[in-house]
Amino acid sequence: MQYIRTEFNELMLFKKYTSEFRQNLKIATPVMLGSLGHLLVGLVDDVMVGHLSPVHLAATSLGNSFFFIAFSIGLGFSFAITPLIAEADGENDIQKGRSFFQHGVILTTLIGVVMFISLLLVKPILYSLDQPVEVVKLAIPYYEIVAFSMIPVMIFQGFKQFADGLSQTKYPMYATIVTNVINIIVNFILIYGFWIFPRLEIIGAGIGTLISRIVLVGMLFYFFKKNEIFKPYLIRIKTKSLELFTFKKIIDLGFPSAMQMLFEVGIFSSTVILAGTLGAFPQAANQIAMKLATATFMIAAGLSVTATIRVGNQKGLGNFVELRRIAFSNFLLVFLIMSAFSVGFIVFKDFLPFMFTDNLKVVSIASQLLIVAALFQLSDGFQVVFLGALRGLQDVKIPSYLTFIAYWIIGFPISYILGILLNFKTVGIWLGLLAGLTSSAIMLFIRFNYLSKKLIKPNHYEST
Repeated sequence: MQYIRTEFNELMLFKKYTSEFRQNLKIATPVMLGSLGHLLVGLVDDVMVGHLSPVHLAATSLGNSFFFIAFSIGLGFSFAITPLIAEADGENDIQKGRSFFQHGVILTTLIGVVMFISLLLVKPILYSLDQPVEVVKLAIPYYEIVAFSMIPVMIFQGFKQFADGLSQTKYPMYATIVTNVINIIVNFILIYGFWIFPRLEIIGAGIGTLISRIVLVGMLFYFFKKNEIFKPYLIRIKTKSLELFTFKKIIDLGFPSAMQMLFEVGIFSSTVILAGTLGAFPQAANQIAMKLATATFMIAAGLSVTATIRVGNQKGLGNFVELRRIAFSNFLLVFLIMSAFSVGFIVFKDFLPFMFTDNLKVVSIASQLLIVAALFQLSDGFQVVFLGALRGLQDVKIPSYLTFIAYWIIGFPISYILGILLNFKTVGIWLGLLAGLTSSAIMLFIRFNYLSKKLIKPNHYEST
């Protein structure tokens, strides 16, 4: 009888978290699909360009590595909009939400312009990174075009994070799906040449990406104008309604998030640079494994947004016991999903690289990297969802320090020592990623566990 009672208690404890899976997935699925669609823009470039040659694939890898470093900074700032909107939504304060939305979009637009100019200014660095000459030569024109797309993509982020904060995650997904279709068509026409259009190869991929990101903004704004939910927020911005205090609040919350993103994306981009010192083929293989690992990461990123939204809502309501339960339901869900991806990478490691290239040397290296990627699926998934939950609590400063330690004090030195000094090559570089992601996940969980318990205790004592 005692055994049955114990089993029942454990089942009810498990159900306490699994009962939230449906709501978590309802919010997360559009974000997942939208994020995957966003990734698909670059993935389409890689697949189509990769069939030109491994050198062309390495060139897009090099160009995108710098773009994503800059984008990560802007992305981090935009993340501040979501918990602020979610908290205002939890309080049912439309005026407060509208203020954060308007200030947020202005800020992300300005950041897009600044990041575009910054990318052009750092372009000469591409020539001094010990990369293959033929790769750099192809990467430069692609890089210049993609750099300009920073402006529309950051405007889109401002709108997207606002929609996410209102739990209206499906509209950015719709916009992304439409623009991906456009990207595939334009890429096919311009990369390979079709009808009256010339064969532009890697330059065509850059133009396709730029066009798709401009359309992305237009599509999402169209959906906003057509939906009644957003209309109270779409009132024309007046100069006198802009406040330095509100900008400061978004920046104070966004800057640490930007640093978190920079530290993480920076270490992944560093693998591109380190792999490039080994030659074009290792760099191409690194890009293949990176794209596949990023695809699964986007699933976890959807749950991270869900954690931010739902934790932010409960924070607005002041229900901290429920906040912790909902957060842990997301942690359990990401564990189950990323475990499945881990098994998938191991099972299909010899087949997935052929999506990008038929060069057997590149495929062989990429399949080895996918084994390491399989190992860090759980770490990668956990750390981003822990970050999302902490962002919902509007705790961003300490996590930024923790991610710096994890990626640059622990992860990068291991990548350099194993990959370059000890000559384990790309596998050694990726073992550094594994160490960094695992360290980040552990430290971020400790942080969330501490804060969520601390929030509960005072209320518990008051009620008793």
